[in-house]
Amino acid sequence: MERDSIISIAKNTLSIEISELEKLKDRIGDEFVKATELIHSAKGKLIVVGIGKSAHVGNKIVATLNSTGTPAQFLHASEAIHGDLGVIQKQDVVLCISNSGNSPEIANLVTYLKDYSSALIGMTGNRTSKLAVYADVILDTHVDLEACPNKLAPTSSTTIQMALGDALAVCLMELNDFKENDFAKFHPGGSLGKNLTAKVEQFLSSQKPYVSENASIKDVIISISASSHGITVVTDGEKLAGVITDGDLRRMLLNGNDISETLAKDIMSSQPKTIEKDALAKEAMKILKDNNIGQLVVTEKGKYFGIIDLHKLLDEGIN
Repeated sequence: MERDSIISIAKNTLSIEISELEKLKDRIGDEFVKATELIHSAKGKLIVVGIGKSAHVGNKIVATLNSTGTPAQFLHASEAIHGDLGVIQKQDVVLCISNSGNSPEIANLVTYLKDYSSALIGMTGNRTSKLAVYADVILDTHVDLEACPNKLAPTSSTTIQMALGDALAVCLMELNDFKENDFAKFHPGGSLGKNLTAKVEQFLSSQKPYVSENASIKDVIISISASSHGITVVTDGEKLAGVITDGDLRRMLLNGNDISETLAKDIMSSQPKTIEKDALAKEAMKILKDNNIGQLVVTEKGKYFGIIDLHKLLDEGIN
């Protein structure tokens, strides 16, 4: 197959699915509102039921809901009729996903789903199906055209189901006033979790160079050379007084200063960029990027606490 033919088929597939999504958008109305309110007001959890490709969609919807503040659990239709129906409690709401709404497993199951739960929501493309008949609310996911060239394999229909699940999740997030800090509670791992929750003090350098205000230039050079940061902090006791970089040393020499008479306080930058140790690491990264600097002085109530380095944050996935 020629390159252009492959591109044409791919674009046509997307065009078909986009068209079906536009039709779905036009169908959003009172039934969607009722389904959302049923899930939001449920005293229990949401049980999502499906089989085949709809089961895969159901698992994704459950994962999205759980991570955004709506407790949910997936129940496979074929396992449900062999004992797993016990997971459903009367305070739960059930969302059953089936494009046809009449597959044997679903048809055998719907009466139990209805009886065992507080409400049954049917996500189906067939409003006359057994699932639709028993459902308290119908989320209409019918499509006029599957993207499959044989018009058989679930393509547009599963895209519609997935998108509708996302719409439910986002609406429930708003109803639950689910914010970034709430999201962070369920995502403690990986770069996502770090960006939402990690504090500056978790990424402090093991090196903590410093000199006193009255230190000689020799002592300043020794302090800077002893660390890998190209910087040393000038302190007044425990209080932060300023910073000196290797660039400050070069400028001092170019200006012709008398090294024997010059002290740390004479060449230091007295208003360095700083951040408190309890601040989020992503805030430190923003300061570093905005000011095009490689290191940031970390403080604790005005006292010198340590140094945080741009490359350390990048290595840890902070952005």
